Amino acid sequence: MSQSVKLRVSNIEKSFPGVKALDNVSFAVRKGTVHAICGENGAGKSTLMKIINGIYKQDAGQILIDEKVVEINSPIEARQLGIAMIFQELNYIPEMTIEESLFVGNWPTGKYGNIDWPEIRKRTLKLLEEENLDYSPGTKLKNLTVSDIQMLEILKAISYNSDIIIMDEPTSAITQHEIQILFNKINELRERGTCIIYISHKMDEIFQIADEITVFRDGSVVDSRLKEDYDMETIISQMVGRKLDNNYPKEEIELGEVILEVNGLTDKEKFEDISFYVREGEIVGFAGLMGAGRTEVMRSLFGLDEYKSGKIIIKGEEVDIKNVRTSIDKKMVMLSEDRRRYGIIPVRNVKENVSLSSLKKFISGGRLNFKKEVETVTDICERMNVQAPSLETLVETLSGGNQQKVVLAKWMITDPDILILDEPTRGIDVGAKYEIYKLMMELAKEKKAIIMVSSELPELIGMCDRIYVMAKGSITGMLNRDEFTQENIMTYATAAKKERELII
Repeated sequence: MSQSVKLRVSNIEKSFPGVKALDNVSFAVRKGTVHAICGENGAGKSTLMKIINGIYKQDAGQILIDEKVVEINSPIEARQLGIAMIFQELNYIPEMTIEESLFVGNWPTGKYGNIDWPEIRKRTLKLLEEENLDYSPGTKLKNLTVSDIQMLEILKAISYNSDIIIMDEPTSAITQHEIQILFNKINELRERGTCIIYISHKMDEIFQIADEITVFRDGSVVDSRLKEDYDMETIISQMVGRKLDNNYPKEEIELGEVILEVNGLTDKEKFEDISFYVREGEIVGFAGLMGAGRTEVMRSLFGLDEYKSGKIIIKGEEVDIKNVRTSIDKKMVMLSEDRRRYGIIPVRNVKENVSLSSLKKFISGGRLNFKKEVETVTDICERMNVQAPSLETLVETLSGGNQQKVVLAKWMITDPDILILDEPTRGIDVGAKYEIYKLMMELAKEKKAIIMVSSELPELIGMCDRIYVMAKGSITGMLNRDEFTQENIMTYATAAKKERELII
């Protein structure tokens, strides 16, 4: 490969209290190439990218652009050096409009230094038109889906006309159609000489889009090669330090009685006439394309949003779920697809996040029983295999997989009977995914009922006992395990109406 090196990191080291995040990391990214970075959550990938983007400062080592040493002390300095970054965790202000979000920190101004709003509107419309994105510039971010917001973050980074673009899990929350749009844009950027650092846990994407691949493990570079010199098994083995013989630890267990039954649940705007059931010990999947209404159904079921009509029956008793507290009292909990917005409190520590849902358990005589709280949180975190230096560690410093396990631990303290898991493995690596799957299997053995919403068909097929498929706000099909194929699921996912009766 003859392209010259655009970005080089040399002997980078970085430590946080209790952990060495990066240890003597070196690799190079060439002009006009896509350089994929692979590694488990906590391997140091995102930490290194934040150093390159000026969010963190390295303890040792150098960053070179065009073989010249540079100092990057802030994201503004990084942008001035031609670096842009798309973050894995979506950080956005819900009340901002699309046009405000696209130009925040980079406002065009008029003659007297005032923000030039007509110019912002003009540029926004041009950007949206160029990328074939059908959004209104004045729409507030709170009214958009996670997928919409991710696409806007991608658009913002591309609009800077940077020479180096870091994409940290850019496809974790977007549709297959949007992924193809992104890949087409990446190919255009590569042709223009832009270099792209692409972090992803999706192996098929990496082999489709990358030119070179570097593997991280435990804060160090394990290997770096051309894509043609790698295969999937080698990458996974290098990432986790062991061979994963079975990606889905599904076991056949005896199912119990129907514990949750939903009949005719209707919102009128987002979903209509939703009926399904879940047995004790059963893992029931919900598949569908983005916008099918899966998350909206689960939010109403959990009490986050109102539903207009329909029945929810738990353990044979019809319940009126008006809010989240009612749902928790009925022993039904939900892990949200947007863990940063709805799952964790980033600036609080592990202990506070885990005990949050069950503080009443630790209060006696109007005072918090600190010892009982610590003992309980320690036990549940050990069971969930939360990897953190201590219970006092801020949750925002943990990897995505460990943040997800903290959210699970929070809910497990409530001793639920029904768990709604909305995209439980979004943005986490193959090793952490396997741990989540094992936890799901252990919970199923304890007769917990699990609803798993996922956009990844292989994991639904690998882990579920039955799969309901949604399209345009309706359930269009239900598949038993012997009927699971990606083709069958996609047939129902693209259907406009019910294809068969669902017998409850």
